[in-house]
Amino acid sequence: MAAPEGDQKQVVDQLPDRVYKYRSFSNRTIEMLVEDQLFYADPSTFNDPLDTRPTLKADVNAVALQEMLRTFVERRTTAELEAAANTIRYRGPKTVEHILRLGRQQAEKMLQEVAYNATNPDYEMENPDVFLLTNYVERELLRQYDKGLVSLSERWQSPLMWSHYGDQHRGLCIGYSVPGDVGDSLRKMNYGGSRLVQASAVAAMLRGDAGAQRLVDDLVLLQKAPDWSYECEWRLVGRRGPQDSPLEMEEITFGMRCDLAVKYAIVRALEGRQRPVSFYEMHEVEGTFDLRRRVLDVAELGVSLPRRARYYLGVFDQLPEIELPLQKATTSGDVQ
Repeated sequence: MAAPEGDQKQVVDQLPDRVYKYRSFSNRTIEMLVEDQLFYADPSTFNDPLDTRPTLKADVNAVALQEMLRTFVERRTTAELEAAANTIRYRGPKTVEHILRLGRQQAEKMLQEVAYNATNPDYEMENPDVFLLTNYVERELLRQYDKGLVSLSERWQSPLMWSHYGDQHRGLCIGYSVPGDVGDSLRKMNYGGSRLVQASAVAAMLRGDAGAQRLVDDLVLLQKAPDWSYECEWRLVGRRGPQDSPLEMEEITFGMRCDLAVKYAIVRALEGRQRPVSFYEMHEVEGTFDLRRRVLDVAELGVSLPRRARYYLGVFDQLPEIELPLQKATTSGDVQ
């Protein structure tokens, strides 16, 4: 058998100097900015249903697939039971032995389920057992990817990104520099190619092959259709939910339709930050579809904001009342 693709040498992507996050304006955006956090999203919530949904290709026999399924189920069940035991503070060798035994039992139960279902005459194919095992292994493979993802871009001037993710220019784009210690958690997206994951690579991953692990990670987490290439996307991989940002926030660019009050609120919210942030605003290049940005005049924001609606009425409160002279009424018969 040929060596699995995971044995091939992996190419490490050159990290960009800066990456960008397009956002609409919301409470979460304000929290994200002032707390310097990023939200690692569940990939199942992404707008492309094929994103992070590869297909397993069975390039190994049924015995190898059975072993892969057994390993996946034992590891998953053991991890779930260990978490439950920690919650209720069960400890000791008997607890560990019990967990391992239950993990093996769960794996055997699933293998028996596959073998029974393979006898169903409705499966009009040559190897229904391989078909079912492939589906079960694929499902278990995806279940192990419980990480969250932060989608970022190399570009701040993309018209499509501003429209799709920047609330049609009513939002903003946050620029981050990439520290050297970010390491392998920031990964570049691949566009095009196949959604197939070779079972042989998954088997090598389960044996501890680091190259196979990276290959499978790339195919599961970092593969999208060519039509998405305009995003020039990079992804941070980490624990799901809001996390402290491993990147350094450097700049904020406001969209062409962003309200003055939104700009004011964000600029004031970040006043006194230990590392200052630069502010920009988008504008069009006259006669073209190109976008440019210019430095935001922060001082000008404070000229008219914050505004008090009754200010002009109060201006007259300190003035003395002035009695106007009465004008003598005239009639049409008066002599001029």
